Amino acid sequence: MSQLLPSLAELDQHAQAQVEFATWRAGYGPFEHAAQTQAAAYRLAHQLVQAGLQPDVGSVYRYLRAIDHLASAGLWLVVHMTYARRLKLDGAPLDADDFKDSPEGHTGGALNMVPAYAGYLGLNALTGRTRGWLMGQGHCVAAIDALNVLLGNLHPEQAEAYSGGEQGLNRLLSDFYGYRQANDGSPRDPLGSHVNAHTAGGIAEGGYLGFAELQYAHIPLPGETLVAFLSDGAAEEQRGSDWIPRWWRAEDCGAALPVMIANGRRIEQRTQLGTLEGLEGFRQHLSQCGFDPISFDGRDPAAFICTLWEMEHRLARRVEERQRGILNYPLPIPYGIAETVKGFGFYGAGSNAAHNLPLPGNPQVDGAARALFNEHAARLFVPQKLLAEARELIEGSRRGRSLERDNAMALRRPRTPDIPELHYRDDVCSPMAAVDRFFVDLTQANPDLRARVGNPDELASNRLGGVLKALKHRVTDPESELEAVDGRIITALNEEAVVSACLANQGGLNLVASYEAFCVKMLGAVRQSIIFSRQQKEVGRPAGWLGWPLIATSHTWENGKNQQSHQDTTFCEALLGEMSDTVRVLFPADHNSALALLPSIYSARGELACMVVPKRERPAFFSREQAEHLARDGAILVREYDGEEPVLLIANGSYQLSEMLRAAQRLEEAQCAYRLVYLQEPGRFRAPRDRWEDAVLAGNALVARLFPERMETRILLTHMRPEVARGHLWTLLPDARKSSVLGYRNRGGTLDEIAMQFVNRACWANVLAACARLRNVPRTALLTPEEAAAVAGKGDPAVLR
Repeated sequence: MSQLLPSLAELDQHAQAQVEFATWRAGYGPFEHAAQTQAAAYRLAHQLVQAGLQPDVGSVYRYLRAIDHLASAGLWLVVHMTYARRLKLDGAPLDADDFKDSPEGHTGGALNMVPAYAGYLGLNALTGRTRGWLMGQGHCVAAIDALNVLLGNLHPEQAEAYSGGEQGLNRLLSDFYGYRQANDGSPRDPLGSHVNAHTAGGIAEGGYLGFAELQYAHIPLPGETLVAFLSDGAAEEQRGSDWIPRWWRAEDCGAALPVMIANGRRIEQRTQLGTLEGLEGFRQHLSQCGFDPISFDGRDPAAFICTLWEMEHRLARRVEERQRGILNYPLPIPYGIAETVKGFGFYGAGSNAAHNLPLPGNPQVDGAARALFNEHAARLFVPQKLLAEARELIEGSRRGRSLERDNAMALRRPRTPDIPELHYRDDVCSPMAAVDRFFVDLTQANPDLRARVGNPDELASNRLGGVLKALKHRVTDPESELEAVDGRIITALNEEAVVSACLANQGGLNLVASYEAFCVKMLGAVRQSIIFSRQQKEVGRPAGWLGWPLIATSHTWENGKNQQSHQDTTFCEALLGEMSDTVRVLFPADHNSALALLPSIYSARGELACMVVPKRERPAFFSREQAEHLARDGAILVREYDGEEPVLLIANGSYQLSEMLRAAQRLEEAQCAYRLVYLQEPGRFRAPRDRWEDAVLAGNALVARLFPERMETRILLTHMRPEVARGHLWTLLPDARKSSVLGYRNRGGTLDEIAMQFVNRACWANVLAACARLRNVPRTALLTPEEAAAVAGKGDPAVLR
């Protein structure tokens, strides 16, 4: 295929010979086709014909003309979604009562996304191949919804609501920021302010700017293509996105086509990329990072089509050149820069106001604003005949290919993995050894499921030496046997980047391990994924990706050597606040309990697990049978001593179980009755917040058996902060006067685990002191005078060791 662009004289000659080219070349509505775009379209047309994808160049130009009509109508519909309660399909001006009381919408960004998404749709139509899409700026969803409605690319519930001409479109306007609720309080309408489970083809909410930049390269599998629309503000600030060329490999990655919408504005200020100097600096920066930047006219849907096509072919050529030994990794990854202004196509373009509500007032009550709306909307209007012809042409291209709604990444559902043999142990060892051996065996048993490990720490330090040896760090220039060009471990001192590599790998097997304190930096990315998965379940299209664990190890109670910055239980506490059917929060106490959990975690769909796992050697608390019962039930009876008015001891966490066992022994020596239960999965014993969560909670019979009501005096020793644990587990601690919760009290420093427990009033002696208080007996009934003095802060803590 020729790479030479035609001259202006050649384009003029072509226009004389090809009426379709001349017609498209003249532009439509707000779209003016620059000479560079005309030349690119000329080349595109001839390449498509040479490739056998179109019968003649005239057909290509008819498609480009249709995309102009579709995109202009999309702009028209977006501004109506923001401001109007009714529209007029004849293009007549709107009256005051046609406008909303309170207009709302991220209008400027959505307007910028219309030519971008229209270009994506146009490329699919021209090539007869459906690609996936991702939009980092999820608040621009009005562009996606508008074009999907105009083309009929809808899920059933949106098709029912928004099809049928003017009536359906008016409901679309009404539902956009309509805030109506169903009987249970949930949003009633199949529409949202961001990409959501109703958005046809959507795979991520895009509510957290910057995560799409970290994820897009890890999403497509070989043979697939993903178009990723990115934000210039996020690209300017999310530095982890610079590393994509370091990690992209043709052998296990599909084509990823990043396109930054360079509109030059954040919410209320200009971006650095909003200047010529800033854009040029960004292009140079991309080149230095291994990208191949391509700037183009971001105001023209045809420019998007031509650039995406060119990006695909450049990437394919680079892969071919690597196969021939000409290039090595990292390959230059094409990166589109769509130069535009915020809110292109409507009043206020290029201003701060374009971000949300570009008009100077509400058209319902402001005559000047109403006149401006009608004037600028009229420039975007497309007669119904032209729009119907465009839709018919594009719909015709769908014969033999999937709707964009059904792209491969939106329907991701890998096969259920083969679970390897489980190797239980009865010796003192690190619980992380269970994770290490299992994941190596799992990846070897399922070589067709792409493996990703997210690593912001030292894998060897976190006891994942087997994983490191088998899967290796992914690098471009290996320096040791633990590194490889095709390594499957994504390593960077950036928790957001490494967890994003796994969150994006929805076609394979994943593992993330980090110091517990630093897992907190992953929360936003994790939360975005589980929220989207929950929405999919609620609309009846549950996510199909395989579950996997986020391992919080080298945790708060065993990380005293590194000061209090390394002592933080926030991660598991925060995830315990999420819905228990989308993320399990687990505290395996030993090797066997950790191992028994892994098959169910990796067999789940659309569900993550947070595992708080010690990395130091721990006793074998549970046999294989006990560990499997614990994995199934979430809690297990450990020990009990019969007698009158037994105290119910509940341990949550490995070190907490050790302390509880020591406290239980002292109770037994004092002939005080007790029952000790280990609580591995606290979320199973909460009060359900809806029917989906209720379905995964422990049954009443199990709760009654483990936590009988007759045992009113209760003490919980938890890995977490006591207040958080009590709040979530009020069902197990119904009477605050008869219960006590001990745990992390935000105290720490350079201390060993025993000192950490003491300073947080969470050691075995504190349990006995709480027991004495609840039973209304002196501490010395259960502790020696020296121990009681230490607990009171008046003696030597060393006596408690």
